[in-house]
Amino acid sequence: MASNGFTFSSFLLRLFVALVLVFASYNPSGYSYSHWAREMDLSAIDPLIVLAGVVLLIGWVIFLRATIRSLGLIGILLATALFGTIVWTFIYYDLLVTDNKQVMTYVIEALLAMILAAGMSWSHVRRRMSGQIDVDDVDAAT
Repeated sequence: MASNGFTFSSFLLRLFVALVLVFASYNPSGYSYSHWAREMDLSAIDPLIVLAGVVLLIGWVIFLRATIRSLGLIGILLATALFGTIVWTFIYYDLLVTDNKQVMTYVIEALLAMILAAGMSWSHVRRRMSGQIDVDDVDAAT
């Protein structure tokens, strides 16, 4: 049976995992899976790199599938518009500079993680706000 114990800390945990997933896949610091795999010697494939890639792929599939099913295309567009407008506001009021490509990459990746975390959490939030449950939850509740 699905638990109704969704809290703000539950969202923060989902956000933390999404941040790890996004920043482990790529980040401008040079310490990410994409950098690691790019530097790999193709004549001697390291199984640790393959294992890390499979784990990241599983994480992306879980988060993307849940986000697409939970928010749908319109919800993803609205979340992107919301977070994009927040970034635009920060830029407009000179709280964020666009000159530094590395900072902007971090901001965009953080926004992607927030959208993924919102997608992972939206079914719980909607159930709390409206009392409606998803079809997946109905199967578990019967």
